[in-house]
Amino acid sequence: MKKLINSITYTQTIKKSVFITNLIPVFSVDDAKEQLKEIKKKHYDATHNCYSYIISSDNDSIKYSDDGEPSQTAGIVIYNVLEKNDLTNILAIVTRYYGGIKLGAGGLIRAYSTSISEALKLATIEEIIDYQYYKIVTDYETANILNRFLENYNIIDKKFQTKVTLIFKIIASEATQFLEQATNYSKGEAEISLLDDSIYNKNL
Repeated sequence: MKKLINSITYTQTIKKSVFITNLIPVFSVDDAKEQLKEIKKKHYDATHNCYSYIISSDNDSIKYSDDGEPSQTAGIVIYNVLEKNDLTNILAIVTRYYGGIKLGAGGLIRAYSTSISEALKLATIEEIIDYQYYKIVTDYETANILNRFLENYNIIDKKFQTKVTLIFKIIASEATQFLEQATNYSKGEAEISLLDDSIYNKNL
């Protein structure tokens, strides 16, 4: 999956109709609704404010709306472009000011599709990396043995008490290899446990 880093506004005119596209990063349904409300308020005089949002961080929520355009010519079109680009946690709104010339169903589909596609070309998009967090608790002697191996990983917390406690952020796809190597280096002496990633900021 991929995520939008920055908000983008893109405008194009097709047969005198003005299409204003806004792409906005969002992290919950409430966030999407609030951003949508603000865009509709800004473009209160628009003919249509068609939109779609995809939010994996909020129970995989998906919604789209034609907002008065002919059925299947706007909201679903916007959603399909987002889905094709493997995007999540994004709100896409295309505001249309009607110019007096009808575009027809095919013309509307092309207009809404290109509005999103062209806006995405201007956006900064990043791959979402799935991380897992592990805790290693061991004695000082074993910690010293582990040091050279562990320097290749992202240590986000250290505690030195009667034992050494280390918290690691690991790319999920590399977790199995990490566990095998950590167990081998420590000769099974280290306690290794998976943590609830909600405890830690995923931007660390």
